[in-house]
Amino acid sequence: MTRRSWAEPWKIKMVEPIRMTTGEERERAIQEAGYNTFLLRSDDVYIDLLTDSGTSAMSDHQWAGLMVGDESYAGSRSFHNLCQAVEDVYGYPELVPTHQGRGAEHILSQILIKPGDAIPGNMYFTTTRFHQEHPGGTFVDVIVDEAHQPESDFPFKGNVDLVKLQAVIDEYGVDRIPYVSVETNVNMAGGQPMSLENLRATYDLCHRQGVLLMLDATRAVENAWFIKQREGGQMDRSVAEILYEICNLSDGATVSSKKDNLVNIGGFLALRDPELAERARSLLVAFEGLHTYGGMSGRDMEALARGIREMVATDDHVRARIGQVEYLGDMLFKAGVPIVRPVGGHGVFVDAAKMLDHLPQEHFPAQALTAAVYADCGVRAMERGIVSAGRDPENGEHHVPKLELMRLAIPRRVYTQAHMDVVAESIGATYERRHEIKGLRFTYEPKSLRFFQARFEPIY
Repeated sequence: MTRRSWAEPWKIKMVEPIRMTTGEERERAIQEAGYNTFLLRSDDVYIDLLTDSGTSAMSDHQWAGLMVGDESYAGSRSFHNLCQAVEDVYGYPELVPTHQGRGAEHILSQILIKPGDAIPGNMYFTTTRFHQEHPGGTFVDVIVDEAHQPESDFPFKGNVDLVKLQAVIDEYGVDRIPYVSVETNVNMAGGQPMSLENLRATYDLCHRQGVLLMLDATRAVENAWFIKQREGGQMDRSVAEILYEICNLSDGATVSSKKDNLVNIGGFLALRDPELAERARSLLVAFEGLHTYGGMSGRDMEALARGIREMVATDDHVRARIGQVEYLGDMLFKAGVPIVRPVGGHGVFVDAAKMLDHLPQEHFPAQALTAAVYADCGVRAMERGIVSAGRDPENGEHHVPKLELMRLAIPRRVYTQAHMDVVAESIGATYERRHEIKGLRFTYEPKSLRFFQARFEPIY
């Protein structure tokens, strides 16, 4: 039977106008922004693929939830609705609400990490590593080698290499490893999933040696979809069932609710151990807010509780969400643009090192490519390479990642396939003139998380 077309499992009820800028306007805007797309004004952006974080569209049911949010300072009804949603969908009995995911990372790191500790993980993420290093810990990468190979078709590039993990445990000792940090759908690897089999083996290894396993479950729904599609014996299970099992193979999780959970702000730390949760709540009151709202208003918590249930109500949502990402990835691949394969869950990652092979990595090819794509058509993407990796705090040298990528992160339920056509055409045109793109150098470099606010100029 011929494969039939599919359509998004929603219809548009409200629109927000966007403006197409001229080439001169874009050249001026990117220069004023110091060739950093984070510093562009949103009014100067035509199609915004900077991030999928907090940029998704909420449903009518979620918007209705804003009207009934309980703004009581303590014991909010909306907080209890959120607790129940997290327990029903993720399976964690203890909830610590935060303003967003990095708030949860901060609390978790502060209660568990001591100076000299090592935190093994399946590739770093920028804010996660910062929060692990800030109290004196050291992140150690234990992801499989295939994750660093953009052209590899390995289906689970987010997997933990168990030999590497055991070597870290042997080197530091279990007393110096507060937890193993495991990200679902690894962002910096190109939105790549880990298998259920590998997560189970990692969890078993940790528990045999008395080490906690903490998930970054921000994009666990997308990871569950890939498990359903790629892992043997999983096709007949729902995404909701797989998600619950993923979380069951952990001691807790940090979640930025601005992704899978379909809200524009919010997050939480979820735990199984009541004593650990109480330690987290004591810091929450100091850094975020009372333990029954954290950093969120009642209406935010109400919309979040509804978004958590909505994201797994059927598989149709995640099927369409990842289908749109694959649609863009397929067009770029057919146009000869080098991308990370297989196409990931939340975006398409262009291999900037290969596309701009005339630029050395210290000239920031991914940053340069991101600026060039914006100048072409007003599409805002994001650098994920040496700039994002930052510097070694000991010697001040650049961290030099093996991957030098430009990320096209697609918001959920926001853009149509026609927008993806425009993106593909713009990147295709940039690819044709790729040898004209010049490298960049810093004119301003922040000490931490430099990719947010750094400024650059071309190297002529």
